[in-house]
Amino acid sequence: MLANVATFAIEGLESHEVVVEADVRRGLPVFTVVGLPDAAVREARERVRAALLNSELEFPLQRLTANLAPADLRKAGPSFDLALAAAVLAASGQVPREALARTALCGELSLGGTLRPVRGALAMAFGARNAGFRSLIVPVENAAEAGLVEDVEVLGVPDLAHLVAMLRGDWRPEAPPPAQRAVEAPVECDLSDVRGQADAKRALELAAAGGHNLLMVGPPGAGKTMLARRLPGLLPDPGFKEAVEITRVHSVAGLSDGGLVRRRPFRAPHQTISTSGLVGGGATPRPGEITLAHRGVLFLDELAEFSRASLEALRQPLESRRVEVTRGQRAISFPAAAVLVGACNRCPCARPAAECSCSDVDRARYARRLSAPLLDRIDLVCELEAAGAQELIGDGDRGESTAIVRRRVVAARERQNLRLTGTGAFTNAEMAPRLTRRHAAVEGRARTRLLEGHAYGILTGRGHDRVLRLARTVADLAGRERIEADDVDEALGFRLGAQAVAA
Repeated sequence: MLANVATFAIEGLESHEVVVEADVRRGLPVFTVVGLPDAAVREARERVRAALLNSELEFPLQRLTANLAPADLRKAGPSFDLALAAAVLAASGQVPREALARTALCGELSLGGTLRPVRGALAMAFGARNAGFRSLIVPVENAAEAGLVEDVEVLGVPDLAHLVAMLRGDWRPEAPPPAQRAVEAPVECDLSDVRGQADAKRALELAAAGGHNLLMVGPPGAGKTMLARRLPGLLPDPGFKEAVEITRVHSVAGLSDGGLVRRRPFRAPHQTISTSGLVGGGATPRPGEITLAHRGVLFLDELAEFSRASLEALRQPLESRRVEVTRGQRAISFPAAAVLVGACNRCPCARPAAECSCSDVDRARYARRLSAPLLDRIDLVCELEAAGAQELIGDGDRGESTAIVRRRVVAARERQNLRLTGTGAFTNAEMAPRLTRRHAAVEGRARTRLLEGHAYGILTGRGHDRVLRLARTVADLAGRERIEADDVDEALGFRLGAQAVAA
């Protein structure tokens, strides 16, 4: 007897429908799985056999063949266990085949028949909805996550015995809890903790308001890391759509706790990370750190100490906000809309200027670790000086708190959302050249300032657009619809920092 059961394979962040075809007929007892399975899928034969027997169900002692179609799509991971078991049960007549019509399944089986959670449940739920399935059966731990997708019924099942009871009409699982909207996260690191550094705080505010990339250059102990770790507190909470995007990435990467991610991610990998670990890839492509930081912050401390190959691999994602990975004639795309924050020293020894022993050659070699094309993709570059003793021990004005600055950032983001609705961009930094010309046009004195920037040779074609976007953010923070000359001046001032680092 033949039975078909639907499930999904994860490729990148997308899910592809897979039909599990099980055929049971007379012959020597053998269980064969075909259809380009990996080792984890081939091992599912033993898990399915033990789970059926330990759940007091019958495992057919006949020739059993399971095909995972389409056969040219690689199947990886244990999420096919439940679909294989259901196909065997339907093919052997233990459950009605019509009960599995328009229903997809995914889950890992233990030897005792208990269902274990799997990665990518949210992506599979999107796939089930797009493929027109009426319901999706998942482990109980994945039900809340998969339930974030509307128009598909998500059924959380604890074990194989309950699945059989449900398919026979003897049991019905409870509906998963409704998806909770993102809520405001408590601020753990306050901006007022950082003494001095007014220019760097302003750069941080601009980066948060417009989603701009930022590089801070200064001696050790100046506050670069402290500032970077306070950037997430300035960002507005993710809306429901953004939260679902973040949850989908974390689900595929195995970082989800089973619910909606309510905080923007902050990733800070060590400088010894590999290129594939930073931007994604590998034999079986997995998302890298820049994708795990999607809609959040990617902080690269000691930026110049990262390998040259890793830094150069960031150039394309920083421009297109996506990572394209090609493996075996298949192109996989990962989202990478993260705010890059880098921090580095001025020279290799990182000592104060009075104690520095680096030669001009040493400094030039150190500066060359950050290529001009990479720096051209960074909108804000600011140099920090070590805070003075009076600033560190004084009890005077500590500067604005995170809450105060965050209110301005949220207001600026709201203006951008109204302006960019329907364009596919969330922030000023994501505007395409055509959108930039439309929403960041300059006239009069502002245009003159921009022409002067070109005359001094500090702007490339890419830099021109990035200055306009940054000036648009400056105007948004001030509550102005029109970009003024002072806005362009401030944007050019931060652009000059990139030229100084490159020099």
